[in-house]
Amino acid sequence: MPTLPQIPKIQRPPKEIIDALKDIGTATVAGSLGHSGFRNPHMLGPVTQRRGKSIVGPALTLQFLPQRPDLFSEGEYSDPETQLHRHVLYQVEEGDVVVVDARGDMSSGVFGDMMSTYFKGRGGAGIVIDGVMRDRPNVEKLDLALWLRGWTPNYHVQVSIYPNAVNVPIACGGVTVIPGDIIMADDDGVIVLPVSMAEKVIEDSQKHAEWEVFSREKLMQGADLRRYYPLHKDAEPEYEEWKKLHGKK
Repeated sequence: MPTLPQIPKIQRPPKEIIDALKDIGTATVAGSLGHSGFRNPHMLGPVTQRRGKSIVGPALTLQFLPQRPDLFSEGEYSDPETQLHRHVLYQVEEGDVVVVDARGDMSSGVFGDMMSTYFKGRGGAGIVIDGVMRDRPNVEKLDLALWLRGWTPNYHVQVSIYPNAVNVPIACGGVTVIPGDIIMADDDGVIVLPVSMAEKVIEDSQKHAEWEVFSREKLMQGADLRRYYPLHKDAEPEYEEWKKLHGKK
């Protein structure tokens, strides 16, 4: 057996934090983060490949770099265990999200059918790639939650990039991802939530969700948008009465 690379372990957030975030949409979280100074937690590029899917889980990261002949040659990859895209999958535990900085490359399929099958078998929550995958017909049968730029028939090092590191800070879709960050993704896209901000986001979303239900009811009745979205202070007594009527504190 070859000497395996030393892969840093991630620190996973408490399960109760992950569970509390599962009913919160990315738009709500992005808004909360924006008001807290995190201006753009949204990755540009990766989009959902399975509408209706949503995920929340800690990030395992994989970094690609441009190929350079003194650092990489195709021959090195004749030994499967030197292929670092395999090693990020070896780290997967139930609920994890693999996040890949593939540099927006549209010609190198980071994972394919077999790697995706292994990922699903380990209980991974989803895969996010600033780049593409391959073997679409077979991968789609796995019903995985995927956010990608697209698809290619090429394998991962066939063209111009190669996997360089696992569980290091990366940039994916223009957003910094630290291993262990919470990744949230739905039909709106993918956002990065620092674990340190999770409890505040949960608290903000609970407040936000309640008055939005009230406001949505009013707007459906044709009420004034200026009064009910955002909730104007003059409407707050009305909102408090609505909460009492619905048994809310």
